[in-house]
Amino acid sequence: MSAALGVTEQLVAGRGPARDAAVRTEGLGRSYGALQAVAEVDLQIDAGAIVGLLGPNGSGKTTLIRMLSTLLRPTSGRAWVAGVDVRANPGQVRRSIGLTGQYAAVDPFLTGRENLHMVGRLLGMSRRDASARASQLLESFDLTDAADRALSTYSGGMQRRLDLALSLTGNPAIVFLDEPTTGLDPRSRFAMWQVVEDLVAGGTTVLLSTQYLDEADRLAERVVILDRGRVVAEGTPGGLRSRIGGDVVEVTLRDAGDGSTALQALRALATSPVDPPLAGGRLRIPVRDAEALPQVVRLLDGAGVPFTGLALHEPTLDDVFLALTGRPAAPLPGEPT
Repeated sequence: MSAALGVTEQLVAGRGPARDAAVRTEGLGRSYGALQAVAEVDLQIDAGAIVGLLGPNGSGKTTLIRMLSTLLRPTSGRAWVAGVDVRANPGQVRRSIGLTGQYAAVDPFLTGRENLHMVGRLLGMSRRDASARASQLLESFDLTDAADRALSTYSGGMQRRLDLALSLTGNPAIVFLDEPTTGLDPRSRFAMWQVVEDLVAGGTTVLLSTQYLDEADRLAERVVILDRGRVVAEGTPGGLRSRIGGDVVEVTLRDAGDGSTALQALRALATSPVDPPLAGGRLRIPVRDAEALPQVVRLLDGAGVPFTGLALHEPTLDDVFLALTGRPAAPLPGEPT
């Protein structure tokens, strides 16, 4: 993926100066009858920034992005993208944005080069310019060797990279990424992260929707947390973590079956709701400070729960989400995806 690291200068060529606020919403909402998918969202993204839109499936992330990209009409409130009202001038908004959805929007019957050339022509480029832009993007995204192969031979990561390249064909100033790494293996996720970081380094504004908290922590300079269609918190990753007001004790139990007993024994120490035991019998307990460690040992010993590991960590965005919403950052049973 070394070629992808040089994407910045090529992708932003020819772009004019950006506005101070690339995206702004006031009371934006979308309802489906009695169901309020997104409710009263106030949001501002400065030009050249990357903002993470964080939340589990069903939290309203995709609905919000679909409204901002003019694919879905708001039922309340207003939104401006690149200074243009999304309801009044959707066509003008589309000329300023790129969109990568949750699933690769590529034509499986065309090669990678043919997909890019087709999008360039649809954007009004001449055959020569579309061909040149396709070659440039293929090189930038490390797809040159696979350019003339059928997409059926592409891995999931290659298809996602091609999908992102398609959304950048017209040099958009603003890019909406809706869970771009969903379903990818760790290597492909890391490669996509590098591409996104390069885009932002070149001045592109990015709104990144994700349910991966490590992804938001790695990429976003500011995070907006959605839960059931509403903004429940907003700030820098570090600032949000500080709202827990302490550290997190991680306990590894000898027997994962002791999880409920350990949870009950330690609940009084927790400064916010405690997530159910994780895989491998791990518990994460938010506490005020390191002085809680001896108490953890005494309480587990008193409950007759043996453990094999004990560590103190700074809180993660997973811990923040649980503290804010009272539930883990994962879809509840029966929630829409």
